[in-house]
Amino acid sequence: MQRDRIGLALAYARQHGVVLVLKGAHTVIATPDGEAYVNITGHPGMGTGGAGDVLTGIISGLLAQGLNAVQAAAFGVYLHGLAGERAAGARNHPAGLIAGDIIEAL
Repeated sequence: MQRDRIGLALAYARQHGVVLVLKGAHTVIATPDGEAYVNITGHPGMGTGGAGDVLTGIISGLLAQGLNAVQAAAFGVYLHGLAGERAAGARNHPAGLIAGDIIEAL
């Protein structure tokens, strides 16, 4: 999967008619229309339990405010990564980020 993250994300999004968020270093957002976006924000310390739940909450909140699925996914992933960067900068040991750290940094 790591060899072709964008290609696989696009194929899945097209096949299933969904907006897909493929988390990881440089998270990929793929649309059923064949568009892909690659996020540049984030921190390795975000790879902990609950971080994805925070991302889901951010995206859900943006959807509830009227953004469409692509906008909510792309902006949500960006904000999530930016909050992770801020949280990591505020800690002495950024490898130990927890979900609450990301929430506090939003």
